[in-house]
Amino acid sequence: MSQKMFVGHYGVAFAVKTERNKIPLWVLFIAVQFLDYIWAIFILLGIEKLRVVRGFTAGSMLDAYYMPFSHSLIAAFIWSGIAFAVYKAAWRARASNSAALLVALAVFSHWILDLIAHPRDLALYDNAWKVGLGLWNYRGLEFGLEVALLAAGAVLYLIRNAISQSSKIGVIGFGIVLIVVQVGDTFLPRAPLSDHETAVGVLVFYTLFAGIAFLLERHKRTRVP
Repeated sequence: MSQKMFVGHYGVAFAVKTERNKIPLWVLFIAVQFLDYIWAIFILLGIEKLRVVRGFTAGSMLDAYYMPFSHSLIAAFIWSGIAFAVYKAAWRARASNSAALLVALAVFSHWILDLIAHPRDLALYDNAWKVGLGLWNYRGLEFGLEVALLAAGAVLYLIRNAISQSSKIGVIGFGIVLIVVQVGDTFLPRAPLSDHETAVGVLVFYTLFAGIAFLLERHKRTRVP
């Protein structure tokens, strides 16, 4: 994937999920990466632009120099609002306004975490007034933040949801897998991918992880009354 901020987003998904709000975990896994789904699709369509440059920052090869429709602040607000409406419509039998708002906030959390990690490539509006705190320039610190966010979210998930012992082991194992993937994405040397290869990788891997989240929760439902 040539490294976007990755597993830290899933920490938010784990943290938001509780028995009370009844939001499916897989929905939250998609929500926290929803802006990247849009970004990857727009890269493939040629609407947004990406250069993959070895050594662009210490922790990432991605020079996402034009992404106003997926990652500007205004776009993040708009996509979050769309997520609110879609969740309310798709889960209208059980979706409260508060649950839909949590899904919207999960979508918007992506922009907040990207603000910490990215260099100045996040526009406030259109492709202007770009911001980013640049934690990608400090690979070890950025990796530590990713893992800390994931671990904290997973712990909250395990505490606040009624799941069997085997499901707990599954969640922990999944968390370890995510960290291993993050290690490879952050530290292992490799040739830069093309912009389209990067976008396809984002779509494939993020959908795979959402699918695993679905299976984990399905297993939880079959084991816990």
